[in-house]
Amino acid sequence: MLSSSSAPDISPEEYRELVAFREAYGPTVAQLQAEVAELRRQLDWFKKQLFGPTSERRLIDQNPRQLWLGEGFDDQAPQGEAKTEQVTYTRKLGRGTERGDAVHDSGLRFDKGVPVEVVEIPNRAIEGLGPEEYEVIAEKVTHRLAQRPGSYVILKQVRTVVKIRRDQTLSCPPAPGGVLERSYADVGFIAGLLIDKFLYHLPLYRQHQRLRQAGITVSRAWLTQVVHRSAQLLGPIHEAQLESIRSGRVKAVDETPIKVGRTGRGKMKQGYYWPIYGERDELSFVYCPSRATRHLEELLQDSPGVLLSDGYHAYERYAAKTPGITHAQCWAHTRRTFIKAERAEPDPVRVALEHIGALYAHERQIRELGLTGQRKKAYREQHSRPVVEAFFAWAAEQLQAQGLLPSNPLTKALTYALERRTALEVYLADPDVPIDTNHLERGLRPIPMGRKNWMFCWTEVGAEYVGIIQSLLATCRLHGVNPYDYLVDVLQRIDRHPARDVAKLTPRLWKKHYADNPLRSVLHQLE
Repeated sequence: MLSSSSAPDISPEEYRELVAFREAYGPTVAQLQAEVAELRRQLDWFKKQLFGPTSERRLIDQNPRQLWLGEGFDDQAPQGEAKTEQVTYTRKLGRGTERGDAVHDSGLRFDKGVPVEVVEIPNRAIEGLGPEEYEVIAEKVTHRLAQRPGSYVILKQVRTVVKIRRDQTLSCPPAPGGVLERSYADVGFIAGLLIDKFLYHLPLYRQHQRLRQAGITVSRAWLTQVVHRSAQLLGPIHEAQLESIRSGRVKAVDETPIKVGRTGRGKMKQGYYWPIYGERDELSFVYCPSRATRHLEELLQDSPGVLLSDGYHAYERYAAKTPGITHAQCWAHTRRTFIKAERAEPDPVRVALEHIGALYAHERQIRELGLTGQRKKAYREQHSRPVVEAFFAWAAEQLQAQGLLPSNPLTKALTYALERRTALEVYLADPDVPIDTNHLERGLRPIPMGRKNWMFCWTEVGAEYVGIIQSLLATCRLHGVNPYDYLVDVLQRIDRHPARDVAKLTPRLWKKHYADNPLRSVLHQLE
């Protein structure tokens, strides 16, 4: 309420009107101020998404006593004779600078599998001279990277038809079988088509344009059929890999959206890939039409163990009603909630990020020391658990002391962390559980990259095929398997491989059983 001394120059009637106005419209003004603050926060978030850095690495403020480069040079006193000191040290070679067969002067490096065409450069100085009039004392070699107009080759398979005179019969060898029945796509072309689309995100219509520029004419629909039929062949391998992931004890799960199918003119339906990462470094993308909990049940099939996820409530509900499931949550997602509140409440957020940063510093130390099993668990109990307990004690104190509105970003961040305390502490007692799901998020990058290139899937069946091929290619990358060699081999091997041993064709086991002597394409055999 306003006191009479605060408005000495107004009449009592005017004063009563002012008090009534403030009582009537004061709460509205406060609500508008809160709404403006929330809109500003959202605007800052969108600006960061568009123009800000994408890395989550924290930038430490410079020490105010630290001089800038060149600062203070003019103030230095004249120097006498400088004293020198000879310093010697051994420096480790950086990445990509290992000595080998590469041409280091030009920076061009290539392995022995790259084809090399030798070009002889004639020496004009010896034109007209006989062999006895000059002597070759050395050769100078330079390398240049070149490219042919097209990398496609037509295999012309010639079969001789003969007539046996003694019985007047005709003989002709059968046509070599292909990976796809009654298709004129060689296995090398199929592997290249899949890798260009799913590994390098080159849509089929661009590959179709490249074929035409190379002088080859095929229909774009035929390219789509080749992809679909190849995915069907690879489907059992993906199922075997998914079963291997389910059988593991620790599984990380996430979901990412994808536009699939049409709902109307110019509109696409919203579907989701559920990537699941197993403890044997295998990754599978399973397409589902929604984010409902029932799809998670279909994906995991009640396999026991630890389920590591972000803060989406479907995972918590699934773990709560499924016996044998321990739910662990990601510290990186907890950290992101505080980063969203950094602009509104910088000082408390700085304290929270220091606590979480200390946890990641301990994880880095564990990796550097190579700790595993019980030694890793003991290290976390000794160093990380006190930090976790201090963080949650601070968070509870802040939530009670701040008195902030529920809509405040800091309140949301504190509530997010405190509600998930039990799940966030799981990794402390289990050395096999990672601190976050960053390894899974790195693995699912091909899906967002695809959304920016081939953009959507025309049908749900097509989305399932994308998941099959991306699962195998992502796992190849995790195990250091050459995806081209892998696809060329398994596409030829799968039709004669025993169904009971299909798991051996997954990238993890293929590397063990077949990588040393893979099946090659006809073109490779001709080289």
